[in-house]
Amino acid sequence: MAKPLIVDIPHDLGREEARRRIETGVEQGKGMLAKSGVAVDRLGWTGDRLDFALSALAQKVEGAIDVGPESVRVEVKLPFLLAIFAEKIQNSLGKQGNLLLTKK
Repeated sequence: MAKPLIVDIPHDLGREEARRRIETGVEQGKGMLAKSGVAVDRLGWTGDRLDFALSALAQKVEGAIDVGPESVRVEVKLPFLLAIFAEKIQNSLGKQGNLLLTKK
């Protein structure tokens, strides 16, 4: 397995609001993933950490989202075949994360 892909997303929402937005975004994302043929194998909160595992086309992706008071850290362990897309995935996570955590 390649080294983990890590994205830090700063925010000024506070821990509780950032977590609430992530919970909402994850629920919406589950439906989109299912339509795309991606199975959510594991999804669970422990404190302010969301551990997840996804699979599609015989590829498994695991990771975690840690919600802090001033930033959210996303760590994703990509299998070798998906690691070649790491930069695109990292950019997309950063962009979508910023949209989700921007004050409204």
